[in-house]
Amino acid sequence: MLYFNLEDLNSFSKLYRLNMVNSITGYKSANLIGTRSNAGKDNVAVFSSITHLGSHPALLHFTLRPNTVPRDTYKNIKENQVFTVNHVSLSQIEEAHHTSAKYDEEISEFDQTQLKPEFKMDWHAPFVQGSPVQLGCRYLNEYLIEENGCVLIIAAIEHIFIEDHLMKDDGWVKLESGEVVAINGLDGYTLPRLQKRLEYARPNQINKND
Repeated sequence: MLYFNLEDLNSFSKLYRLNMVNSITGYKSANLIGTRSNAGKDNVAVFSSITHLGSHPALLHFTLRPNTVPRDTYKNIKENQVFTVNHVSLSQIEEAHHTSAKYDEEISEFDQTQLKPEFKMDWHAPFVQGSPVQLGCRYLNEYLIEENGCVLIIAAIEHIFIEDHLMKDDGWVKLESGEVVAINGLDGYTLPRLQKRLEYARPNQINKND
C-alpha cells in the first residue's frame, strides 16, 4: 500500500490534496439543495455533505464552507428558513455538477442548466423536477466548526416525496431503482449497486469457521 504522512500531505499541491482528502473518506451522497431568496430568485446547488441525523424527529445535517465569500444557499436559508434536498439521478449528473459553478446572486442555476424547479405544498423553496427523492426541510440551528470555519446546519424534514417504485413494504427506500448516484471525491459520480440487505445485527449471531 502507498503511505503518506502529514508532512507529505502538506507538501502536495492544493488540487492534489483536495482530490485525495475528499476521496479517502469514502462515497458521499449527491444532492441538490434548492432555495429561494427574498427577492424571489431561485437557487440550486450540488452538495455532498448531507447526512442523516435522526429518525424521530426526522433530522438531517450538512456543512457549508466558511462564509468568507457570498454563499447564496446559506443566505437564502437564513432569510426564509426552508430549503429542499433532491437526490441526483444518473440522468442529472452533468446538470447537477454545473451548479457548483460560481454565479452571481441574481442569476439562477435553473436558468443556466436543464434542471427545472418544481413547487409543491406552498413550500417557499423549489424542488428539482425529476429527482426521485425530494425533501422539504426547515432550518433549526447551526454550529460554527472552529477548526476550519465551516458551518454545520441542522434541519427538520417536513415533507417527503418518493417515486412509487422505490418504496418497499417495510419503509425501506431502494435508491438503486431510482438510479440515485453517489460522489467519489469532488467530481467523480458513481452509480451504487445493491449487493444484499441484512437483518438487524444482534450479538452472537455470526457463525465463525474454525
